[in-house]
Amino acid sequence: MSNRTVFFISDGTGITAETFGNSILKQFALQPRHVRRPFIDTEDKAHQVVREINHTAEVEGKRPIVFTTLVNEEVLAIVKQGSRALVLDMFSTFVEPLEAELGMKSNHRIGRFSDVAASQQYHDRIEAINFSLAHDDGQSARNLAEADVILIGVSRSGKTPTSLYLAMQHGIKAANYPLIPEDFERRTLPSSLAPHKSKCFGLTIAPERLSEIRNERRPNSKYASLENCRYEVAEAEAMMRREGIAWLSSTHKSIEEIATTILRDIRPDRLVY
Repeated sequence: MSNRTVFFISDGTGITAETFGNSILKQFALQPRHVRRPFIDTEDKAHQVVREINHTAEVEGKRPIVFTTLVNEEVLAIVKQGSRALVLDMFSTFVEPLEAELGMKSNHRIGRFSDVAASQQYHDRIEAINFSLAHDDGQSARNLAEADVILIGVSRSGKTPTSLYLAMQHGIKAANYPLIPEDFERRTLPSSLAPHKSKCFGLTIAPERLSEIRNERRPNSKYASLENCRYEVAEAEAMMRREGIAWLSSTHKSIEEIATTILRDIRPDRLVY
């Protein structure tokens, strides 16, 4: 069922509306068309987006679904009253009951990135992203003492996307290091990682899935062959067991699930959003 459109409307980036809305929509067996409309922060823009919503309703013959995090009451009123859509106002659904329960007014801040220049959390996140990029794929062994975590595993097991997600979403300084056949022949961790073994976390992957991924990059190569993938995965897992390094399989897990598991083990204080 795809002939349904979902709008995510915000006076900020729209990320909050889209993230929450998508979590709700996953409970239903449908694949709607997604339309994000960020920075709807004036009445003129509100009227414009209402026209787009109503045109969509007319063309599709079904009410669009609108997730909104608008905080400006005048702008919100235009969208709510003018739209021929199911409008789900996330702030009034959650913020107003909380205001009543807590006995205080919310600050009605527009977006989660307001005043970022003054935010230590934002500064930490930028630092973490720079660190993770500099230490991607074993590029550098410098400053590994500063790492919050060092992801290890065979090539293409999900280390880079997980490292960047940890940095961007949680401000974690995540290095990652590929385990290669030379490491397996030596039967020891690379020397640059040995002093930081307590920070290491392993990723593994089903050899069949690894072969598929590698074949997309280097078709019909020894690197991508199922036999080689089986060898590398078995050796990597054996090494992690010998060294006492915690690890998990990325085969059937999303990056978000992998990152949450890592955070739970190494930095539970960072399990915030």
